[in-house]
Amino acid sequence: MQDLDLHYTFEIGLILIMLAAGVTAIAKKFKKPYPIALVIVGALIGLFNIPVLEPLKLFITKGEIFNFVVITLFLPALLGEAAFKLSFSHLKKNKRPIITLAFGATLISYIVTGFLCLWLLNFSIPAAFVFAALMSATDPVSVLSMFKSLGVNKKLAIVVEGESLFNDGLAVVFFKISAFSLLTYIGLGIQGAGLGVWEFIKVISLGVIVGGALGYGFSILTKYFDDYPLEIIFSLILFYSAFLLGESVHASGVIAVVTAALVLGNYGAKIGMSPTTKLNINNFWEVTALLANSLVFLMVGLEITRINVAEKWTLIFLANVIVLVSRSLAVYISLLFTKNFPTSWKHIINWGGLKGSLSIALALSLPRDFAGREDILIVAFSVVLFSLLVQGLSIKPLLSLLGVNRKTESYKEYEELIARSHRLESAIEEVHKVKKNLFISEPVSQELIGQYQRELAELQDAMLLLYEKHPNLKAQQQIILKKHSLYAQHDAIETLAKEEIISNETADKEQELITNQLVKLE
Repeated sequence: MQDLDLHYTFEIGLILIMLAAGVTAIAKKFKKPYPIALVIVGALIGLFNIPVLEPLKLFITKGEIFNFVVITLFLPALLGEAAFKLSFSHLKKNKRPIITLAFGATLISYIVTGFLCLWLLNFSIPAAFVFAALMSATDPVSVLSMFKSLGVNKKLAIVVEGESLFNDGLAVVFFKISAFSLLTYIGLGIQGAGLGVWEFIKVISLGVIVGGALGYGFSILTKYFDDYPLEIIFSLILFYSAFLLGESVHASGVIAVVTAALVLGNYGAKIGMSPTTKLNINNFWEVTALLANSLVFLMVGLEITRINVAEKWTLIFLANVIVLVSRSLAVYISLLFTKNFPTSWKHIINWGGLKGSLSIALALSLPRDFAGREDILIVAFSVVLFSLLVQGLSIKPLLSLLGVNRKTESYKEYEELIARSHRLESAIEEVHKVKKNLFISEPVSQELIGQYQRELAELQDAMLLLYEKHPNLKAQQQIILKKHSLYAQHDAIETLAKEEIISNETADKEQELITNQLVKLE
């Protein structure tokens, strides 16, 4: 019987992966944010009776399944992947806005949301601040995927990602204190306030210590191995052991994972990883994160349809207003004294503070007898849905409206020259082809080719002048060219090995040299 259950679970998991992969592939093909597409598809599956998918709905919408999959199975992988790729130098350069948002904005959002829920929603103190904690966590996946496709300033993307990585940990700590200890601390008065602050500091500090110690230990371990499959396994063990050990000693597992991954990705990569290893670990975790995110957002869509919104519209409306107001106050107040931070970026960070799977998973983890649990679930699910669909779909137009993704005049001129040059080269190629196939005479074809070649020469002269004014444009083209030439070299070596012209040992050595050069271009 147990074997049948395992077989059934595997089948459900495979169907879920296939569905998530299919929706993600279609969304990426049409250059749309895949998390939002997955939420919509998940919600549609949940709303409509599709017999083939009914077992999937019944399995996924069990609160304990969703909670386990999101928090225990996927959260360490998603946090680890994001933190592993972040460099200390980037964090250091942007430490002021990241720290003020991750700590200041999260605290302001938590306090303002909690008190507004007490005043407007008539929630009990624990329920109000539990909901406030849920809404303090931000999920940047949708926004960052759009940033990448639109070529948004890298500094802005780093700030958004940095805030999310650290505020997730704080939000989880606030949630646990609010759900299980807040009334006790309030009952003790000033002493209770002190105990609450101490508990907060202890949980965060212990998470940093656990993550830092494990990250350092695994970094030293990588020095003794130059074997990327093994080192990928080390990273896997590190991320999950940091999370589980952190939770078992009553620290923040989220902070522990982020700290461990940052240490491994910076110190460990520096002292014990070859460029080939770094590239392969990055590739492994990129694939893992894509799969995890795809499954999570599809599950969010399925889970959201469980809420019964009958006669709760006023509550839902007020909850959304509270969250939007709290987020705005949190962002603008915390960044008030941050110099050289564009106002347009503040607007993007404010509106782009989306809520996601962590908020839903934490809400579902509340004990069944927690007072106000059903109302918290309704408003949390509703805010997440509004956040992903309304805010997520409108962030792109907002970027354009604020000019955040507006390209410089020099870049526009560069694009126009590239486009015209490509047009003319394609035209010359087509004339040669038509001349051969339709027996067009040389004088006729040469006259047109000559005209195109003169225009092409003028464009090339204009391009040279542009490169002199803006050397970075030339550097970008050279990087693209070098990457493609290295890919071709890699394929050539692989062909030689397949044909047994060279040994696998020689092929591996040559391909590692090529991979190292590719890493330097990243």
